[in-house]
Amino acid sequence: MSLLASLARAYERLLDAPEFGYSDQKIGFCVVLHPDGSVAEVADLRDHDKKRSPRVLRVPASPKRAGTTPRPNFMWDNINYALGAGKLTDPCDTRHDSFRDKHLEYFNRSVSDDIRTFCAFLRYWCPDQVRTYFDAENLPTEGIVFACSPTYREQFLHENTAVRGLWSKERERWISVEGKKTVDAACIVTGQRSPIERTHPPIKGILGPKVAESALVTFNSNAYESYGHRQGDNAPVSESAAFAYTTALNQFLADQNHRLQIGDATTVFWADASDRERALEAEALFSGMFDSLSDDRVAAARVKGKLDAIRIGTRLAQIDPQLDAGVRFFVLGLAPNVSRLSVRFFWESDFGSLTANYQRFLRDMEMDPPSRDAWPPIWRYLIELAAQRERNNIPPRVAGEWMRAVLAGTPYPLMLLSTVLMRIRSDGYVNGLRSAILKSVLIRNFKREVPVALDSENTNKGYVLGRLFAVYEEIQRAALGGNVNATIKDKFYGAASASPQKVFRTLDAGSQNHFSKLRKQNPGRAVNLEKTIGSIMDLMNPGDEPIPVALNATEQALFGIGYYHQHSDFFRKHDNKSEVNK
Repeated sequence: MSLLASLARAYERLLDAPEFGYSDQKIGFCVVLHPDGSVAEVADLRDHDKKRSPRVLRVPASPKRAGTTPRPNFMWDNINYALGAGKLTDPCDTRHDSFRDKHLEYFNRSVSDDIRTFCAFLRYWCPDQVRTYFDAENLPTEGIVFACSPTYREQFLHENTAVRGLWSKERERWISVEGKKTVDAACIVTGQRSPIERTHPPIKGILGPKVAESALVTFNSNAYESYGHRQGDNAPVSESAAFAYTTALNQFLADQNHRLQIGDATTVFWADASDRERALEAEALFSGMFDSLSDDRVAAARVKGKLDAIRIGTRLAQIDPQLDAGVRFFVLGLAPNVSRLSVRFFWESDFGSLTANYQRFLRDMEMDPPSRDAWPPIWRYLIELAAQRERNNIPPRVAGEWMRAVLAGTPYPLMLLSTVLMRIRSDGYVNGLRSAILKSVLIRNFKREVPVALDSENTNKGYVLGRLFAVYEEIQRAALGGNVNATIKDKFYGAASASPQKVFRTLDAGSQNHFSKLRKQNPGRAVNLEKTIGSIMDLMNPGDEPIPVALNATEQALFGIGYYHQHSDFFRKHDNKSEVNK
């Protein structure tokens, strides 16, 4: 199923989605009218709290505004269109004029008393009166609706039966651009012949610099048009299908239960199942798999037991057969771009396949000792790829491609390996998360057997040299304590992992000086470290040069894993010894 078709289908299953031709908007004020069209009051609809949050009302959908041509909304708008506030500073502003003239044109044959009241208001309203109801220096940004006194609290004008009927009949003509007729064609989403959407509704809620709203489908240049077609006619999507997919996507983006952030990609997910409860359960499980911030929501959905079973490797078919085969799952990653949204990834399959791929991801990432987080979310791994561990520095393409590989169970982007190695060489920090990433790439992309915990029998040169480097660092620490401005790792890790032959002779010579001091302070510790070095050196193949000139990328990854295992093992033994002494 295509992306647009799956979103359009999701719209059909939304419980509180606006119907075709309507949208949910933030409304702050209501202009209440007397029967003669004069203003009775301007009611403040905002919450009476510190934030003064506007109400969200279902109103007629807005036309897409671009360029300098005014395009008013139907029966509601911002203060510039609805009341002409722009005239306070700009005499040439025609926005309110267009709002007034277009409504009078469409209502010229109406016999409804409420509509007549609204038309009387439009004829006699003077924009200078805005000063009576609003501070000219602090005009509201929320939308404004209209109602008739004294029943405005029961029904706004845009909810009037006659108004809704006119909107249903004339909506296409209202929102159409002057001089451009709507074309009927076969919709590529539904397959039915119907009016085609020329400019698709905007998508809101994408995180990014200076991104308020963007289109997912747009043809904003002649270079993207062909065969004489203009704008949306190049890829015909019906007005109803365009409304459906954009409404569903906007609702998912506004809902924390359907959204998470993967690098620069705002990721939305949703399930399709015959049983709504099953779909909600699958969405809660996915949220728990990839975002630890959703633990409360996972607990509320009563799926914690199933999530724990999935994490320890139990097949979903054994946990819940209906979830395994009866739920279709979709994951979409969107990132901001110059003129339209960029699709980082789109994945679709049954939930059982997703769960199996997630379990494979956990197996590949298994590392002993583990990180502090029991089940780190994927964004926690991504932080390890960023300079200074700041989210804004996460490499964008790596994040999206990695997430897609995790979902589909395919090889990881090789840039993931090089990025981790670069970060380790840059800051010298080798932790469980970075080691796990290196291990997972070696397993999935290079089919290498990589130990989960310290493997004292592993003879790979990279792994052995990583262990040896950790021993030299421990010798320095044992001899000098923590009073060292720059450790061996700070000075030599990058060079040792890439060109070991140049570095390890220097490290061996320096360790002799540390050994002479350590033998005086702690002879037993010195003997144990000498034995450890001997056992590691015995793993070197006597037929080859003991210390190679250079290590390739996979061997550098094993160098980091070997270092992490050996370094962690020293501290584990130290902790055990401390507990015995206590």
